[in-house]
Amino acid sequence: MTAQLERKLGLWACISIVAGAVIGSGIFMKPATMAGQLGSPLLLVLVWVIAGVVSIFGGMINAEIGTMLPETGGQYVYFRHMYGKFFAYLYGWASFIVINTAAIAAIAFIFALYTSYFVDLPGFDKSTEQSFVLTIPFVGKLFPLQNIGVKALAIFLILLLTFINHRSLKAGGAIQVVFTVIKVAALLFIIFAIFFSGEGSMENFTTTGSEMNFSSAFLVTGFVAATSGALAAYDGWNNLGLAGGEVRHPQKNIPKGLIWGLGICIALYVLTTLAYMYMLPIDEMKNSSMVATDALGKVMGVAGASIIAVLVIISTAGSVNGNILSCARVNYAMAQDKVFFLWAAKVDEKYKTPVGALWIQCIWACLFVLTGSFDMLSDLFVFVTWIFYAFAAYGIFILRRKMPDRERPYKLKFYPWAPLIFILFALFYFVVTIYNDISNYLTGKTEIIFSMLGLLLLLTGIPFYWYFKYRSSKAKRI
Repeated sequence: MTAQLERKLGLWACISIVAGAVIGSGIFMKPATMAGQLGSPLLLVLVWVIAGVVSIFGGMINAEIGTMLPETGGQYVYFRHMYGKFFAYLYGWASFIVINTAAIAAIAFIFALYTSYFVDLPGFDKSTEQSFVLTIPFVGKLFPLQNIGVKALAIFLILLLTFINHRSLKAGGAIQVVFTVIKVAALLFIIFAIFFSGEGSMENFTTTGSEMNFSSAFLVTGFVAATSGALAAYDGWNNLGLAGGEVRHPQKNIPKGLIWGLGICIALYVLTTLAYMYMLPIDEMKNSSMVATDALGKVMGVAGASIIAVLVIISTAGSVNGNILSCARVNYAMAQDKVFFLWAAKVDEKYKTPVGALWIQCIWACLFVLTGSFDMLSDLFVFVTWIFYAFAAYGIFILRRKMPDRERPYKLKFYPWAPLIFILFALFYFVVTIYNDISNYLTGKTEIIFSMLGLLLLLTGIPFYWYFKYRSSKAKRI
Protein backbone atom coordinates (compact mmCIF):
# COMPACT_ATOMS: atom_id res chain seq x y z
CA MET A 1 0.00 0.00 0.00
CA THR A 2 1.40 3.43 -0.99
CA ALA A 3 2.01 5.98 1.75
CA GLN A 4 -0.66 8.63 2.20
CA LEU A 5 -0.36 12.19 3.45
CA GLU A 6 -1.46 12.52 7.07
CA ARG A 7 -3.91 15.20 8.12
CA LYS A 8 -2.09 16.82 11.03
CA LEU A 9 -2.62 20.55 10.42
CA GLY A 10 -5.27 22.19 12.57
CA LEU A 11 -6.90 25.61 12.33
CA TRP A 12 -4.07 27.58 13.97
CA ALA A 13 -1.53 25.89 11.73
CA CYS A 14 -3.62 26.89 8.69
CA ILE A 15 -3.80 30.51 9.83
CA SER A 16 -0.04 30.54 10.46
CA ILE A 17 0.74 29.09 7.03
CA VAL A 18 -1.28 31.81 5.30
CA ALA A 19 -0.08 34.77 7.38
CA GLY A 20 3.53 33.57 7.42
CA ALA A 21 3.63 33.09 3.66
CA VAL A 22 1.91 36.37 2.80
CA ILE A 23 3.67 38.87 5.09
CA GLY A 24 6.93 39.65 3.39
CA SER A 25 8.77 42.72 2.21
CA GLY A 26 6.14 44.54 0.11
CA ILE A 27 4.51 46.40 3.02
CA PHE A 28 7.87 47.99 3.89
CA MET A 29 8.32 49.44 0.38
CA LYS A 30 5.23 49.33 -1.84
CA PRO A 31 3.03 51.89 0.00
CA ALA A 32 5.38 54.65 -1.17
CA THR A 33 5.10 53.64 -4.82
CA MET A 34 1.34 53.11 -4.49
CA ALA A 35 0.95 56.59 -2.96
CA GLY A 36 2.52 58.12 -6.05
CA GLN A 37 0.31 56.05 -8.37
CA LEU A 38 -2.94 56.95 -6.59
CA GLY A 39 -2.43 60.35 -4.98
CA SER A 40 -5.26 59.65 -2.53
CA PRO A 41 -5.04 58.26 1.03
CA LEU A 42 -8.55 56.79 0.83
CA LEU A 43 -7.87 55.05 -2.47
CA LEU A 44 -4.63 53.67 -1.04
CA VAL A 45 -6.50 51.98 1.82
CA LEU A 46 -9.25 50.79 -0.56
CA VAL A 47 -6.69 49.08 -2.81
CA TRP A 48 -5.33 47.07 0.13
CA VAL A 49 -8.84 45.89 1.04
CA ILE A 50 -9.92 45.00 -2.52
CA ALA A 51 -6.68 43.14 -3.28
CA GLY A 52 -7.08 41.24 -0.01
CA VAL A 53 -10.65 40.18 -0.75
CA VAL A 54 -9.72 39.05 -4.28
CA SER A 55 -6.83 37.08 -2.77
CA ILE A 56 -9.29 35.34 -0.42
CA PHE A 57 -11.34 34.26 -3.45
CA GLY A 58 -8.19 32.93 -5.12
CA GLY A 59 -7.14 31.09 -2.00
CA MET A 60 -10.52 29.40 -1.67
CA ILE A 61 -10.37 28.29 -5.32
CA ASN A 62 -6.94 26.77 -4.75
CA ALA A 63 -8.21 25.17 -1.55
CA GLU A 64 -10.76 23.02 -3.40
CA ILE A 65 -8.19 21.97 -6.00
CA GLY A 66 -5.49 21.33 -3.39
CA THR A 67 -7.69 19.09 -1.25
CA MET A 68 -8.78 16.95 -4.22
CA LEU A 69 -5.26 16.73 -5.70
CA PRO A 70 -2.92 16.61 -2.66
CA GLU A 71 0.18 15.71 -4.69
CA THR A 72 3.78 16.93 -4.56
CA GLY A 73 4.36 19.74 -7.05
CA GLY A 74 1.43 22.02 -6.22
CA GLN A 75 0.11 24.06 -9.14
CA TYR A 76 2.43 22.25 -11.53
CA VAL A 77 0.39 19.10 -10.78
CA TYR A 78 -2.95 20.95 -10.87
CA PHE A 79 -2.30 22.31 -14.36
CA ARG A 80 -1.30 18.88 -15.62
CA HIS A 81 -4.75 17.59 -14.64
CA MET A 82 -6.53 20.68 -15.99
CA TYR A 83 -4.78 21.47 -19.26
CA GLY A 84 -2.24 18.72 -19.90
CA LYS A 85 1.54 18.36 -19.74
CA PHE A 86 2.47 21.29 -22.00
CA PHE A 87 0.58 23.90 -20.00
CA ALA A 88 1.87 22.44 -16.73
CA TYR A 89 5.37 22.78 -18.15
CA LEU A 90 4.72 26.43 -19.08
CA TYR A 91 3.73 27.13 -15.49
CA GLY A 92 6.84 25.36 -14.19
CA TRP A 93 9.00 27.27 -16.65
CA ALA A 94 7.37 30.57 -15.66
CA SER A 95 8.00 29.73 -12.00
CA PHE A 96 11.69 29.33 -12.76
CA ILE A 97 12.22 32.04 -15.36
CA VAL A 98 10.10 34.80 -13.74
CA ILE A 99 7.78 34.09 -10.80
CA ASN A 100 9.99 32.53 -8.13
CA THR A 101 13.38 33.90 -9.14
CA ALA A 102 12.16 37.48 -9.64
CA ALA A 103 10.45 37.28 -6.22
CA ILE A 104 13.70 36.13 -4.60
CA ALA A 105 15.61 38.92 -6.35
CA ALA A 106 13.05 41.60 -5.42
CA ILE A 107 13.05 40.73 -1.72
CA ALA A 108 16.85 40.43 -1.61
CA PHE A 109 17.01 43.90 -3.17
CA ILE A 110 15.01 45.32 -0.24
CA PHE A 111 17.29 43.55 2.24
CA ALA A 112 20.30 45.25 0.66
CA LEU A 113 18.57 48.64 0.36
CA TYR A 114 17.71 48.73 4.07
CA THR A 115 21.20 47.52 4.95
CA SER A 116 22.50 50.62 3.18
CA TYR A 117 20.91 52.59 6.03
CA PHE A 118 23.79 51.37 8.21
CA VAL A 119 26.52 50.68 5.66
CA ASP A 120 27.59 53.04 2.90
CA LEU A 121 27.45 50.66 -0.03
CA PRO A 122 29.66 51.55 -3.00
CA GLY A 123 28.24 52.75 -6.30
CA PHE A 124 29.18 54.23 -9.64
CA ASP A 125 28.54 57.77 -10.81
CA LYS A 126 25.64 58.46 -13.16
CA SER A 127 27.70 58.42 -16.35
CA THR A 128 29.27 55.05 -15.48
CA GLU A 129 25.87 53.58 -14.61
CA GLN A 130 24.58 54.65 -18.02
CA SER A 131 27.66 53.40 -19.89
CA PHE A 132 26.59 49.74 -19.95
CA VAL A 133 23.11 49.15 -21.35
CA LEU A 134 21.31 45.95 -22.31
CA THR A 135 18.68 46.66 -24.95
CA ILE A 136 15.86 44.16 -25.51
CA PRO A 137 13.94 44.82 -28.76
CA PHE A 138 10.28 45.89 -28.21
CA VAL A 139 10.82 45.71 -24.43
CA GLY A 140 13.30 48.39 -23.33
CA LYS A 141 16.65 48.98 -21.68
CA LEU A 142 18.33 47.49 -18.61
CA PHE A 143 21.15 49.14 -16.66
CA PRO A 144 23.07 46.45 -14.70
CA LEU A 145 25.53 48.95 -13.16
CA GLN A 146 22.86 51.02 -11.40
CA ASN A 147 22.90 50.62 -7.57
CA ILE A 148 25.78 48.17 -7.95
CA GLY A 149 26.57 48.09 -4.22
CA VAL A 150 22.97 47.26 -3.29
CA LYS A 151 22.84 44.62 -6.02
CA ALA A 152 26.12 43.03 -4.91
CA LEU A 153 24.86 42.64 -1.33
CA ALA A 154 21.55 41.20 -2.56
CA ILE A 155 23.45 38.63 -4.62
CA PHE A 156 25.59 37.72 -1.61
CA LEU A 157 22.44 37.07 0.48
CA ILE A 158 20.97 34.78 -2.20
CA LEU A 159 24.24 32.86 -2.47
CA LEU A 160 24.55 32.51 1.32
CA LEU A 161 20.99 31.28 1.90
CA THR A 162 21.18 28.90 -1.06
CA PHE A 163 24.35 27.46 0.48
CA ILE A 164 22.58 27.02 3.85
CA ASN A 165 19.58 25.30 2.24
CA HIS A 166 21.94 23.09 0.24
CA ARG A 167 23.71 21.95 3.39
CA SER A 168 20.66 21.52 5.64
CA LEU A 169 16.90 21.47 5.06
CA LYS A 170 16.38 21.49 8.84
CA ALA A 171 18.43 24.68 9.26
CA GLY A 172 16.52 26.39 6.45
CA GLY A 173 13.21 25.48 8.08
CA ALA A 174 14.31 26.65 11.53
CA ILE A 175 15.42 30.01 10.13
CA GLN A 176 11.98 30.43 8.55
CA VAL A 177 10.07 29.95 11.82
CA VAL A 178 12.07 32.66 13.57
CA PHE A 179 11.75 35.14 10.73
CA THR A 180 7.96 34.71 10.45
CA VAL A 181 7.51 35.78 14.07
CA ILE A 182 9.79 38.79 13.54
CA LYS A 183 7.82 39.92 10.47
CA VAL A 184 4.57 40.15 12.44
CA ALA A 185 6.34 41.80 15.38
CA ALA A 186 7.88 44.42 13.08
CA LEU A 187 4.48 45.51 11.73
CA LEU A 188 2.90 45.63 15.20
CA PHE A 189 5.85 47.67 16.46
CA ILE A 190 5.42 50.23 13.65
CA ILE A 191 1.66 50.52 14.20
CA PHE A 192 1.74 50.97 17.98
CA ALA A 193 4.86 53.16 18.10
CA ILE A 194 3.50 55.62 15.54
CA PHE A 195 -0.13 55.86 16.64
CA PHE A 196 0.69 56.12 20.35
CA SER A 197 3.25 58.85 19.67
CA GLY A 198 0.53 61.39 18.86
CA GLU A 199 3.02 63.25 16.66
CA GLY A 200 1.32 62.69 13.33
CA SER A 201 -1.61 64.46 11.71
CA MET A 202 -5.14 63.17 11.11
CA GLU A 203 -5.40 65.60 8.18
CA ASN A 204 -3.03 63.38 6.22
CA PHE A 205 -5.85 60.81 5.88
CA THR A 206 -7.98 63.19 3.80
CA THR A 207 -5.40 65.37 2.04
CA THR A 208 -4.81 64.30 -1.57
CA GLY A 209 -1.49 64.64 -3.36
CA SER A 210 -0.53 67.71 -5.35
CA GLU A 211 -0.51 65.70 -8.59
CA MET A 212 -3.86 63.98 -7.94
CA ASN A 213 -5.98 63.81 -11.11
CA PHE A 214 -9.66 62.93 -10.83
CA SER A 215 -10.04 61.97 -14.49
CA SER A 216 -11.39 58.46 -15.04
CA ALA A 217 -8.31 57.41 -17.06
CA PHE A 218 -5.94 58.45 -14.25
CA LEU A 219 -8.04 56.73 -11.59
CA VAL A 220 -8.28 53.44 -13.52
CA THR A 221 -4.63 53.21 -14.54
CA GLY A 222 -3.44 54.40 -11.13
CA PHE A 223 -5.72 51.91 -9.37
CA VAL A 224 -4.46 48.97 -11.43
CA ALA A 225 -0.81 49.99 -11.03
CA ALA A 226 -1.24 50.30 -7.25
CA THR A 227 -3.17 47.03 -7.15
CA SER A 228 -0.14 45.31 -8.67
CA GLY A 229 1.88 46.40 -5.64
CA ALA A 230 -0.81 45.21 -3.23
CA LEU A 231 -1.09 41.85 -4.98
CA ALA A 232 2.68 41.44 -4.68
CA ALA A 233 2.39 42.02 -0.93
CA TYR A 234 -0.47 39.48 -0.63
CA ASP A 235 1.21 36.84 -2.78
CA GLY A 236 1.63 33.51 -1.00
CA TRP A 237 -2.03 32.82 -0.18
CA ASN A 238 -1.92 29.74 -2.43
CA ASN A 239 0.45 27.94 -0.05
CA LEU A 240 -2.36 26.59 2.14
CA GLY A 241 -4.04 24.99 -0.86
CA LEU A 242 -0.78 23.19 -1.61
CA ALA A 243 -0.92 21.61 1.86
CA GLY A 244 -4.64 20.79 1.59
CA GLY A 245 -4.08 17.04 1.83
CA GLU A 246 -2.53 17.45 5.28
CA VAL A 247 -5.24 19.59 6.90
CA ARG A 248 -7.58 18.11 9.53
CA HIS A 249 -11.27 18.70 8.82
CA PRO A 250 -10.45 20.56 5.60
CA GLN A 251 -14.09 21.48 4.97
CA LYS A 252 -13.92 23.79 7.99
CA ASN A 253 -10.24 24.55 8.59
CA ILE A 254 -9.20 25.51 5.06
CA PRO A 255 -11.77 28.28 4.50
CA LYS A 256 -11.36 29.49 8.09
CA GLY A 257 -7.57 29.43 7.79
CA LEU A 258 -7.71 31.41 4.55
CA ILE A 259 -10.23 33.96 5.75
CA TRP A 260 -8.63 34.47 9.17
CA GLY A 261 -5.07 34.35 7.83
CA LEU A 262 -5.72 36.82 5.03
CA GLY A 263 -7.96 38.84 7.35
CA ILE A 264 -5.01 39.27 9.71
CA CYS A 265 -2.82 40.32 6.77
CA ILE A 266 -5.43 42.81 5.50
CA ALA A 267 -5.75 44.34 8.98
CA LEU A 268 -1.97 44.59 9.44
CA TYR A 269 -1.42 46.06 5.98
CA VAL A 270 -4.20 48.65 6.33
CA LEU A 271 -3.12 49.68 9.83
CA THR A 272 0.54 49.87 8.81
CA THR A 273 -0.33 52.02 5.77
CA LEU A 274 -2.47 54.27 7.98
CA ALA A 275 0.48 54.57 10.37
CA TYR A 276 2.73 55.65 7.50
CA MET A 277 0.15 58.23 6.38
CA TYR A 278 -0.34 59.50 9.92
CA MET A 279 3.33 60.54 9.95
CA LEU A 280 3.93 61.27 6.24
CA PRO A 281 1.62 63.32 3.98
CA ILE A 282 1.01 61.43 0.76
CA ASP A 283 3.30 63.76 -1.23
CA GLU A 284 6.11 63.01 1.21
CA MET A 285 5.33 59.30 1.33
CA LYS A 286 5.56 58.83 -2.44
CA ASN A 287 9.15 60.18 -2.44
CA SER A 288 10.34 57.92 0.37
CA SER A 289 12.72 55.13 -0.62
CA MET A 290 12.41 53.50 2.83
CA VAL A 291 8.93 54.48 3.99
CA ALA A 292 8.89 52.38 7.17
CA THR A 293 12.18 53.84 8.37
CA ASP A 294 11.21 57.41 7.45
CA ALA A 295 7.85 57.18 9.24
CA LEU A 296 9.21 55.74 12.47
CA GLY A 297 12.24 58.04 12.34
CA LYS A 298 9.91 61.01 12.90
CA VAL A 299 8.72 59.42 16.14
CA MET A 300 11.87 57.95 17.64
CA GLY A 301 14.60 59.71 15.72
CA VAL A 302 17.68 57.81 14.62
CA ALA A 303 17.08 55.04 17.17
CA GLY A 304 13.57 54.29 15.88
CA ALA A 305 14.66 54.37 12.26
CA SER A 306 17.52 52.03 13.08
CA ILE A 307 15.22 49.59 14.89
CA ILE A 308 12.82 49.33 11.99
CA ALA A 309 15.65 49.02 9.48
CA VAL A 310 17.00 46.05 11.46
CA LEU A 311 13.54 44.45 11.59
CA VAL A 312 13.10 44.90 7.83
CA ILE A 313 16.55 43.41 7.19
CA ILE A 314 15.71 40.33 9.29
CA SER A 315 12.23 40.02 7.80
CA THR A 316 13.40 40.23 4.19
CA ALA A 317 16.22 37.76 4.83
CA GLY A 318 13.57 35.36 6.12
CA SER A 319 11.40 35.91 3.06
CA VAL A 320 14.30 35.21 0.72
CA ASN A 321 15.08 32.05 2.69
CA GLY A 322 11.45 30.88 2.51
CA ASN A 323 11.31 31.32 -1.24
CA ILE A 324 14.64 29.58 -1.80
CA LEU A 325 13.56 26.72 0.46
CA SER A 326 10.26 25.95 -1.29
CA CYS A 327 10.46 27.25 -4.86
CA ALA A 328 13.35 25.04 -5.98
CA ARG A 329 11.07 22.02 -5.52
CA VAL A 330 9.10 22.96 -8.67
CA ASN A 331 12.30 22.87 -10.74
CA TYR A 332 13.16 19.55 -9.13
CA ALA A 333 9.73 18.06 -9.96
CA MET A 334 10.01 19.23 -13.59
CA ALA A 335 13.48 17.71 -13.96
CA GLN A 336 12.14 14.41 -12.64
CA ASP A 337 9.44 14.59 -15.34
CA LYS A 338 12.23 15.09 -17.91
CA VAL A 339 10.92 18.54 -18.95
CA PHE A 340 13.73 20.61 -17.42
CA PHE A 341 17.50 20.52 -17.21
CA LEU A 342 18.28 17.03 -15.92
CA TRP A 343 20.90 18.15 -13.43
CA ALA A 344 18.13 20.07 -11.58
CA ALA A 345 16.94 16.62 -10.41
CA LYS A 346 20.27 15.94 -8.70
CA VAL A 347 20.04 15.28 -4.95
CA ASP A 348 23.07 15.79 -2.74
CA GLU A 349 24.03 12.33 -1.48
CA LYS A 350 25.24 13.62 1.87
CA TYR A 351 22.70 16.35 2.69
CA LYS A 352 19.68 14.92 0.83
CA THR A 353 18.72 18.28 -0.64
CA PRO A 354 17.85 19.17 -4.29
CA VAL A 355 21.26 20.70 -4.96
CA GLY A 356 20.84 21.08 -8.73
CA ALA A 357 17.48 22.85 -8.50
CA LEU A 358 18.71 25.12 -5.70
CA TRP A 359 21.75 26.36 -7.56
CA ILE A 360 20.14 26.86 -10.97
CA GLN A 361 17.48 28.92 -9.17
CA CYS A 362 20.23 30.85 -7.38
CA ILE A 363 22.10 31.71 -10.58
CA TRP A 364 19.02 33.02 -12.38
CA ALA A 365 17.83 35.01 -9.35
CA CYS A 366 21.25 36.67 -9.12
CA LEU A 367 21.05 37.66 -12.79
CA PHE A 368 17.64 39.20 -12.08
CA VAL A 369 19.17 41.28 -9.29
CA LEU A 370 21.70 42.73 -11.74
CA THR A 371 19.07 43.69 -14.30
CA GLY A 372 16.41 45.39 -12.19
CA SER A 373 15.12 47.27 -9.19
CA PHE A 374 12.58 46.25 -6.55
CA ASP A 375 9.59 47.84 -8.31
CA MET A 376 10.52 46.33 -11.66
CA LEU A 377 11.05 42.86 -10.26
CA SER A 378 7.89 42.82 -8.13
CA ASP A 379 5.72 44.08 -11.00
CA LEU A 380 7.31 41.49 -13.27
CA PHE A 381 6.61 38.44 -11.14
CA VAL A 382 3.11 39.57 -10.06
CA PHE A 383 2.02 40.12 -13.68
CA VAL A 384 3.10 36.64 -14.77
CA THR A 385 1.81 35.02 -11.57
CA TRP A 386 -1.68 36.39 -12.14
CA ILE A 387 -1.81 34.98 -15.66
CA PHE A 388 -1.60 31.52 -14.10
CA TYR A 389 -3.88 32.40 -11.19
CA ALA A 390 -6.59 33.21 -13.77
CA PHE A 391 -6.07 29.88 -15.52
CA ALA A 392 -6.19 28.08 -12.17
CA ALA A 393 -9.54 29.74 -11.41
CA TYR A 394 -10.93 28.68 -14.79
CA GLY A 395 -9.51 25.23 -14.14
CA ILE A 396 -11.98 24.65 -11.31
CA PHE A 397 -14.75 24.55 -13.95
CA ILE A 398 -12.71 22.04 -15.96
CA LEU A 399 -12.08 19.75 -12.99
CA ARG A 400 -15.73 19.78 -11.92
CA ARG A 401 -16.60 18.62 -15.42
CA LYS A 402 -13.72 16.12 -15.85
CA MET A 403 -13.78 14.74 -12.31
CA PRO A 404 -17.37 15.08 -11.06
CA ASP A 405 -17.08 12.05 -8.76
CA ARG A 406 -13.66 12.90 -7.30
CA GLU A 407 -13.75 13.40 -3.52
CA ARG A 408 -13.53 17.07 -2.59
CA PRO A 409 -12.74 17.38 1.15
CA TYR A 410 -13.34 21.12 0.74
CA LYS A 411 -15.83 22.36 -1.85
CA LEU A 412 -15.78 26.00 -2.88
CA LYS A 413 -18.74 28.05 -1.72
CA PHE A 414 -20.16 30.87 -3.87
CA TYR A 415 -19.57 28.70 -6.96
CA PRO A 416 -19.58 29.78 -9.79
CA TRP A 417 -19.57 33.45 -8.77
CA ALA A 418 -16.30 33.50 -6.80
CA PRO A 419 -14.16 32.07 -9.64
CA LEU A 420 -15.99 34.23 -12.22
CA ILE A 421 -15.30 37.42 -10.24
CA PHE A 422 -11.70 36.34 -9.78
CA ILE A 423 -11.24 35.65 -13.52
CA LEU A 424 -12.82 38.98 -14.54
CA PHE A 425 -10.60 40.84 -12.08
CA ALA A 426 -7.52 39.05 -13.45
CA LEU A 427 -8.48 39.88 -17.06
CA PHE A 428 -9.08 43.53 -16.16
CA TYR A 429 -5.74 43.66 -14.34
CA PHE A 430 -3.96 41.96 -17.27
CA VAL A 431 -5.27 44.34 -19.97
CA VAL A 432 -4.84 47.58 -18.02
CA THR A 433 -1.36 46.58 -16.81
CA ILE A 434 -0.16 46.09 -20.39
CA TYR A 435 -1.74 49.44 -21.36
CA ASN A 436 -0.08 51.16 -18.38
CA ASP A 437 3.33 49.65 -19.09
CA ILE A 438 3.29 50.62 -22.77
CA SER A 439 2.03 54.14 -21.98
CA ASN A 440 4.71 54.69 -19.32
CA TYR A 441 7.38 53.46 -21.72
CA LEU A 442 6.23 55.68 -24.62
CA THR A 443 6.03 58.77 -22.38
CA GLY A 444 9.50 58.11 -20.94
CA LYS A 445 8.35 57.35 -17.38
CA THR A 446 10.00 53.91 -17.48
CA GLU A 447 12.91 52.44 -19.43
CA ILE A 448 11.26 49.05 -19.92
CA ILE A 449 7.84 47.49 -20.57
CA PHE A 450 7.65 45.17 -17.57
CA SER A 451 4.69 43.09 -18.75
CA MET A 452 6.23 42.54 -22.19
CA LEU A 453 9.48 41.38 -20.60
CA GLY A 454 7.51 38.91 -18.46
CA LEU A 455 5.64 37.55 -21.48
CA LEU A 456 8.86 37.33 -23.50
CA LEU A 457 10.59 35.31 -20.78
CA LEU A 458 7.53 33.05 -20.51
CA LEU A 459 7.56 32.39 -24.28
CA THR A 460 11.23 31.40 -24.22
CA GLY A 461 10.04 28.19 -22.56
CA ILE A 462 8.35 26.93 -25.76
CA PRO A 463 11.52 26.02 -27.73
CA PHE A 464 13.02 24.56 -24.55
CA TYR A 465 9.95 22.31 -24.18
CA TRP A 466 10.47 20.81 -27.64
CA TYR A 467 14.16 20.36 -26.88
CA PHE A 468 13.35 18.53 -23.62
CA LYS A 469 10.78 16.36 -25.42
CA TYR A 470 13.29 15.55 -28.20
CA ARG A 471 15.99 14.72 -25.63
CA SER A 472 13.59 12.43 -23.74
CA SER A 473 12.41 10.59 -26.86
CA LYS A 474 16.00 10.19 -28.07
CA ALA A 475 17.01 8.69 -24.70
CA LYS A 476 14.16 6.16 -24.95
CA ARG A 477 15.34 5.03 -28.41
CA ILE A 478 18.88 4.37 -27.17
